[in-house]
Amino acid sequence: MANTQTAPIIRMVDIEKHFGSVIALAGVTVEVFPGECHCLLGDNGAGKSTFIKTMSGVHKPTKGEIYFEGRPLSFDDPRDAISAGIATVYQDLAMIPLMSVARNFFMGNEPTRKVLGLPFYDHDHANSITMTEMKNMGINLRGPDQAVGTLSGGERQTVAIARAVHFGAKVLILDEPTSALGVRQTSNVLATIDKVRAQGIAVVFITHNVRHAMAVGDRFTVLNRGKTLGTASRGEIGAEELQDLMAGGQELAQLEGSLGGTV
Repeated sequence: MANTQTAPIIRMVDIEKHFGSVIALAGVTVEVFPGECHCLLGDNGAGKSTFIKTMSGVHKPTKGEIYFEGRPLSFDDPRDAISAGIATVYQDLAMIPLMSVARNFFMGNEPTRKVLGLPFYDHDHANSITMTEMKNMGINLRGPDQAVGTLSGGERQTVAIARAVHFGAKVLILDEPTSALGVRQTSNVLATIDKVRAQGIAVVFITHNVRHAMAVGDRFTVLNRGKTLGTASRGEIGAEELQDLMAGGQELAQLEGSLGGTV
């Protein structure tokens, strides 16, 4: 559970993002605290993807400020965000199915050891770290050389999450991590989110599935047409109310009123 007595690790203040004449975000403000799972909910076209791409350095905001650990921050590209400690796990996981879990785990960050003064890939170190980190996340691999393509979708998500945590993520953005998974795989990923949060890492969980959000979320922010409809803490809002907000329930209620309840 987040300690909201501490300062937020990341603050997005009055964020606007325009693409020509299209306003994708129209003044969104969100705070995320260390050790919390902050669920960002919204239907397709609500602005979720634009928002996380702005948070992770893919897009520069047209207006608004981003504060990270209390300091104003401007990312030139996603590598700046990753260096700061903001990691994103996208739906289309950047993994090579035929390569081993260990090779995928360390892709781009390969450990080396020197033999006769020459650097070589350190298999033993990579294998040991991979097995330990995956076990910590509740995944028992047959071995570090197991091909990623033989893992379930949930296990692959867990590899990507474990990798981000190992390489220093302070804020972990998960883009619809449960959208293509079955019930059992979904529960494994939600358990992984719990483990990450327990380490004091902030998790931003983007989803359109209210049940999955309610299972692990500490706070919930609903986006609708590029605007936020507010943030509620666990216990302050129910699943039905969240679903209504996502679906524009307020607008529907107003329409029902104006049409005399015929909608």
